[in-house]
Amino acid sequence: MSRMKLYYAPMACSLADHIALHEIGVPFDIERVDIRTHTTEHGIDFRTISAKGYVPALVLADGEMLTENIAVLDHLAALYPQLAPAGALGRTRLVEALAFISTEVHRAFKPMWHGGSSGDRARAASTVTSLLDLLSHGMKGVFLFGDQPTVADFYLFVMLIWAERFEVPVPEAMARLREEMRARPAVQAALRNEGLL
Repeated sequence: MSRMKLYYAPMACSLADHIALHEIGVPFDIERVDIRTHTTEHGIDFRTISAKGYVPALVLADGEMLTENIAVLDHLAALYPQLAPAGALGRTRLVEALAFISTEVHRAFKPMWHGGSSGDRARAASTVTSLLDLLSHGMKGVFLFGDQPTVADFYLFVMLIWAERFEVPVPEAMARLREEMRARPAVQAALRNEGLL
């Protein structure tokens, strides 16, 4: 049977999918993508694999391909319910959290990654801190939905290590979540695979 294959870039949001795959514990393959040159580690033009040209791209066991972090993470949580919150609204709450992280928190980092002025970066840092503060008020435990992480926590963890990289202050609850996540074997494995340890 074919294995899933994740196309990723180190320190990109695809790290969330990488962590999820390790948490699931099923065999999978990875291939690194240079997102500046759109070239995979095997010298293939990544745009011939995914026309969008950015990560993540997850090729499923049947050959279908998913792109967009929300879609990839939602699909993995649907296949592996241990990665989603329980309850009648669990799936909806998960999508709600993923959408907020993607469209608000992730987007707010843009000036830091793409050469914004010092003023732009300072405003972005302030925005990120306030968004994370807002998110922290809804936490149900150590993680967003309780004492077990979901795919939303994996995505949030990536935002929190970005915050660390760019010296963005985060609420205490978020700093604790970041350290809890960093200690997980699946996170250690993904960071090691991506050369981030």
